[in-house]
Amino acid sequence: MVLSRGGAAGEVPADETRPAAIQPSRPAGYELGRPVPRAEALGNMSARFAEDAQRLLESLERRSADQQLVDLLAAGNFTGPHYDRFANELAGYALAVLRGWMHSGYIFTLTAGRGFALNPTDGELDELTRDSDLRDELSIMTVAKALPRFQKQALEERGWRMEGGASLSTYFMGACVYVFPNEFRARRAQRVRWHRQDRGDPAVTAPREDKVSDPASIVVGRQRVRDDLDRCDPRAQAIIALTIDGYTQAEIEEMLAETSVRAIEGVLHRWRTKEKRRLQGGGPDE
Repeated sequence: MVLSRGGAAGEVPADETRPAAIQPSRPAGYELGRPVPRAEALGNMSARFAEDAQRLLESLERRSADQQLVDLLAAGNFTGPHYDRFANELAGYALAVLRGWMHSGYIFTLTAGRGFALNPTDGELDELTRDSDLRDELSIMTVAKALPRFQKQALEERGWRMEGGASLSTYFMGACVYVFPNEFRARRAQRVRWHRQDRGDPAVTAPREDKVSDPASIVVGRQRVRDDLDRCDPRAQAIIALTIDGYTQAEIEEMLAETSVRAIEGVLHRWRTKEKRRLQGGGPDE
């Protein structure tokens, strides 16, 4: 193989970047470890190598700045004005990115690549492209649920590290991609219920024998449900309210993190048992 003047075969010679003299002009070891200024480091190589080095340097500097920011936020236990400002700026960035991803449909490519096959219909893709309110709704819900997860796992538990190669913003977008499938599927289930209600589907409408025309009876019934829920803890309140609204146990499991179908069944069974006992005059709840 014939090399071209000291370079690899086919490579453009870099004569213009070579110094005229490469012999030392100082005693051996003279300031050998002295820092090399950036202009000198990047200005003495061909453009192709300089562009690669510049890109890597910028990435390093961004991540170094992120590390300093995390240290600052940690000093305040990830609370207070510094963290609030950081979270607001991060959320604003994520909202803009998510809206763009939903408008183009790229969000589904990302989720599919991470094992979440949402299989959007043409109608769903078209709706996301046309409906800015829908994009806003899904983006806001996704970011709202991703932020606490990011704060705990990435910041408090030090899941994000500068050495990992990702900036804080790219790490947070990963958290949003993780959350998005549940939000999209919840919205999809909600749309199905709306369509059924529009068609008078008995699966989501009250049985005929339970319909009451007396406004006073309706008010009393609603007040009784509110009183029932007031006697429950917040987790049980959420499960019961979603059940009353027509969500299936599988849908509730998706919407409420760290809740299994078996746990949902247990909550509903205990609630029904206590309310039945109370209505039958069995005394106060245990």
